[in-house]
Amino acid sequence: MTKRYDLIVFDWDGTVIDSTAIIAGSIQAACRDLQLPVPDDETARHVIGLGLMQALRYAVPEAPEEKYEPLVARYRHHFLAQHDSIPLFEQARETIVELRDAGYQLAVATGKNRIGLDRALETTQMGGYFHATRTADRTFSKPHPAMLLELMDELDVTPERTLMVGDTTHDLQMAINAGVDAVGLTHGAHPEDQLRELNPVALLDDFVELRAWLKANA
Repeated sequence: MTKRYDLIVFDWDGTVIDSTAIIAGSIQAACRDLQLPVPDDETARHVIGLGLMQALRYAVPEAPEEKYEPLVARYRHHFLAQHDSIPLFEQARETIVELRDAGYQLAVATGKNRIGLDRALETTQMGGYFHATRTADRTFSKPHPAMLLELMDELDVTPERTLMVGDTTHDLQMAINAGVDAVGLTHGAHPEDQLRELNPVALLDDFVELRAWLKANA
C-alpha cells in the first residue's frame, strides 16, 4: 500500500511520555513554594506543550514579573526530582520503532527546552529513533507553525506528506497553522471535547489505537 505520509512528528510530554500529572503537579508545587496563587488542575494541564515561561505566565498571570524566573527554577526542581521515573506510554516505543523500520521519517516538536528534551531522549533511550527535533527555546513556541515548518524544511517533506501527533490543542492548532494533518491522542493533557473542536483526522485513546490507525491509514 502506498504511504500517505513521509514524516510523522510527535509531541513529547503527554503524547509519547506519561508526564502530564507530574508537570501539572510541579507547576502547582512551584507556586506553593513562592506563595503564589496555585492554578487548578485544569489550568495547570492546559499549559502543557507551551514553552515553560509562556506556560507559567498563562498559569499564574497574577505573579509579579520578578517572580517568573524563580518560578521556573522551582518548577525545574520539582520536575527533575521525578524525571527519571516518568514512563513511556504503553506501545509508544514499539510503534515508533515500527514506523522507523517501515521507512518513515520521524521527528519531535515539543515545548521542552533543548536540554530537557535531550535529557528525556537519553533517559528513555529513544533518541536514536528520530531524524530531527525542535524545542521551544530554539524557535517559536506552539501553536506558532515554526517547529513544523522548520522540520519539514530540514527533512525535505511537504505539508501534505506530514502528520502531527499530539495530545493538546496547542499541537493540533500548530498543525492547522502549518497546513498539515494531525491526530489527537486523548490520554494526555487536554480533554477529548477540546481536541475534537479542532477536527483532527483521527482522535484516538492511546498508542494501541494509534498503532492500528497508522497501519491502516499512514
